[in-house]
Amino acid sequence: MAWLFLVLALGALWMAFTAATTGGLVFALLVALAMFAAFVLKLASDRIGSRARDEQLILDPEELRRLREQAEARRLAAATQNEPPRG
Repeated sequence: MAWLFLVLALGALWMAFTAATTGGLVFALLVALAMFAAFVLKLASDRIGSRARDEQLILDPEELRRLREQAEARRLAAATQNEPPRG
């Protein structure tokens, strides 16, 4: 879709070069500028969107607390198994 904006901008530039009146020239240049800006913004939006993290992978605070508690319990269990016998 972004490339369509670039093609339209080039078409508007071609119209500007072949315009017979000043009003047509100004209008075509403004359209070309707008289409080129739309092309750049769409390209940037697509790149940013492709690098965004999936919202479903983000943990809520309750899940994060539960995972910390499980890790702490495993750590304590491992520490009590490795304790040397007293006596």
